[in-house]
Amino acid sequence: MKYLFTSLLVALVLGGCSSSPKTSYYRLTAEPVPSMPDASSTMRLMVGPVTVPSAMDRPQLVTHSNRDEVQIHEYQRWAGSLKSDAGRVIASNLARNLGTSNVWNFSQSTQAQFDYQVLIDVQSIESAPGEDVVLDVLWTIRPSTSRTKNLSGANANTDTKQSPRVVTGRSLIREPVTGAGFDALVAAQSRAFNQVGSDISKRFLSDEFR
Repeated sequence: MKYLFTSLLVALVLGGCSSSPKTSYYRLTAEPVPSMPDASSTMRLMVGPVTVPSAMDRPQLVTHSNRDEVQIHEYQRWAGSLKSDAGRVIASNLARNLGTSNVWNFSQSTQAQFDYQVLIDVQSIESAPGEDVVLDVLWTIRPSTSRTKNLSGANANTDTKQSPRVVTGRSLIREPVTGAGFDALVAAQSRAFNQVGSDISKRFLSDEFR
């Protein structure tokens, strides 16, 4: 009788383990950067650090069921981190739009030499499955100290170009979720962060950076 009870207990434990939900892992996606010619003379950009709200800075995906309630999905997780993925997507967009391979993601590079650093501050990201993703991002373009000194010295002699200055901007984006499930939700988040990169690219293409 004791043996039968032990066998039944083991079977129940094993059955419970086998029925545990499967964990799925996600990452933001970016369009691949095409091969480019030698970029030794082009502008060098460092994207990041990226900051996100503390409620979103976790391994699990977080969604919003309404304005005041969030859900943390234990079995839907980031393969890396939201911060790193956001920086990678924005960096990829800048590289494509500006036509340079000299763009690095702060969290994934040891490169320390750059002309401009792009700081990304995610104010909020509200993701409603089957509805939309609303992304509010503040970004700052900051020239490196060496670039500021070099151009300031040149301006003292030529007076033809102003020294670079800190530029700030804000991207408020609403991206529809076109489909059901977490794949569609993460795809919408990817498109939203890609649009942030496009907004920053437009600033770099303006006259003040020429």
